[in-house]
Amino acid sequence: MTENGRLKVINPATEEGIEEIPTTGRAELDAVAENAKRGFEEWRGFAGLDRAEVFHDISRTLRNGADELAEIMTREGGKPYIENHDEVTWTAACFDYYGEIARDNVGYLPAPIEPQQLALVIKEPVGTVACIVPWNYPLLLAAWKVAPALAAGNAVILKPSEETPLATRRMTEMVEGLPEGLLQVIYGAGDVGDALVRHPGVDMVAFTGSQETGRKVGVAAAERLIRANLELGGKDPFIICDDVDIEIAAQGAVWAACLNAGQVCTSSERFYVERGVARDFIEASRAVVESLNVGDPMDERTDIGPMINAKGREKVERHIGEALSNGAKLIAGGERHGERGFFYKPTVLTGVEHSMRVMSEETFGPVVPIVEVGSLDEAIAYANSVPYGLGANVYTRNFEKMLRCMRKLRAGTVWINDPLTDNDAAPFGGQKGSGIGRELGREGLEAFQESKHVHIDPRVEKKEWWYPYGPGEDPGRRAM
Repeated sequence: MTENGRLKVINPATEEGIEEIPTTGRAELDAVAENAKRGFEEWRGFAGLDRAEVFHDISRTLRNGADELAEIMTREGGKPYIENHDEVTWTAACFDYYGEIARDNVGYLPAPIEPQQLALVIKEPVGTVACIVPWNYPLLLAAWKVAPALAAGNAVILKPSEETPLATRRMTEMVEGLPEGLLQVIYGAGDVGDALVRHPGVDMVAFTGSQETGRKVGVAAAERLIRANLELGGKDPFIICDDVDIEIAAQGAVWAACLNAGQVCTSSERFYVERGVARDFIEASRAVVESLNVGDPMDERTDIGPMINAKGREKVERHIGEALSNGAKLIAGGERHGERGFFYKPTVLTGVEHSMRVMSEETFGPVVPIVEVGSLDEAIAYANSVPYGLGANVYTRNFEKMLRCMRKLRAGTVWINDPLTDNDAAPFGGQKGSGIGRELGREGLEAFQESKHVHIDPRVEKKEWWYPYGPGEDPGRRAM
């Protein structure tokens, strides 16, 4: 939380304060932007191989510091330590990936107009990129922006969430080998983020967060005519066909819904189960949910830690309470856990309707709402019925069903039989209201590059289609 110009970082498992750090003021932001410009000019002189070596050094540093970073993230964010440790290694892998692909992605040669000419398309950096990152995966989602932005030759000003600034601060303290000013961190809530996006020293913004805030970021960027990459969350569907092992499907489904207490942009939040296996799936999901350990995220036996804050938990409670008051049935969970901390038990619901917010708005909590369907086509229609399109999951052994889901589901990522697995080499982002642009893969690098066309003719001579015009000239040739 922000209070009197300072961020007060709270441990969501204990509700106790961890540390207070000052927010970034306008004068400091001006200085940061100037430093970024100087770092950018120096970074442009680095050869591709030199940049790659810096990136691999960063990756090794992160892996060596994984224990420390994971502990900081666990205490400030509440995600179980084992998940945070994994996050650090994924973050390191992202730097390794972009250290390599940036070496061979500097442009291409289009076919020229005349035989003696040369046409080049050069990929150049945008300048200074503002990266605004949420609290649920503070290092990984930073890396998905910072690594390709730097690999493309840009400077970066990074603003972590006011909920989880400490691990980001420590990560950037560990990083070495970059020019001074190339990667800087500022601190604050929405007012600081707004000032960053509107700052004249910023040439592009990359944002991950809610639709509501994303619209504000997009409008501010549009007013300045700068580029904006927006990842705006989802309401991801999960389809379970009647040809799979229901015990495995239930385990995968509950994990996809409850990972990080359901606080993942690609969390599965709507489950469509073919009627013939629905009863078995409901019972198997109940058994999985009731077997999970909810508690201290630093304990290696813990499966589910706390939610990030009271506001997040209250939203989950509103969605579940509304559903139950309108006819949904509680199968498991549905209540807080413990006397301290923002814990909420993983919950299974049936009898839900699409008019309920638990089925139409992003809940961002450990909830498994289940709908029985009569066919795969019905499930796909329901899956596509909301104004989100970030990800979608499917369980089926039938290859024809796989192809049908692949082609018909409107989502940036479709996972079949392997929920929520990301790949640095493949693009990530949303369709419909889930965002604009892509992260990861080559698309993620190109998002932070400008294309410059260079046209060279070594002959200095008059062209036949120049003035003066007259009879006999080829008008088509002149139009070239």
